[in-house]
Amino acid sequence: MSIASIVSFVVFLALVLAVAMSGAVFKPGPWYQTLDKPGWTPPNWAFPVVWSALYVMIAVAGWRVYGTAGLVGLPFAVYALQLVLNAAWSAFFFGMRRPDIAFADVILMALAIAANIALFAPIDAVAAWLLVPYLVWACIAACLNYSVWRRNPGRFRQQEAIG
Repeated sequence: MSIASIVSFVVFLALVLAVAMSGAVFKPGPWYQTLDKPGWTPPNWAFPVVWSALYVMIAVAGWRVYGTAGLVGLPFAVYALQLVLNAAWSAFFFGMRRPDIAFADVILMALAIAANIALFAPIDAVAAWLLVPYLVWACIAACLNYSVWRRNPGRFRQQEAIG
């Protein structure tokens, strides 16, 4: 592996780590613990474990496509979009306590991930497949987000201003 390849891999890891920091800044905290959640909610320990693995796969996927085709416009614009939406979700849900906005965000994120998979596939099939677990987890997150939102009427900031 060349020095340039190692450097580009570190850049992709750093980029994804920056996105992951949103989850460290906007933590669930006591407010989230008091919410009514469905019985199928993953245990708290699962989130950092799953996200750590997913973030590595996201970085590797980007790095592989970059190594094959360079910084190709549309695929990397969509890659950047899904990362921005990813970072925004924690701010919306935990920071602003707006599961309605967070739900819209995670739906857009899932669509962006699906588009990213489709755009990466012709360039590097392995990179595309590395994003599939991310898409699955985003869909699970969307279902969980929606369920928590609907199970807890009156517990969120947009409703506090009205009621």
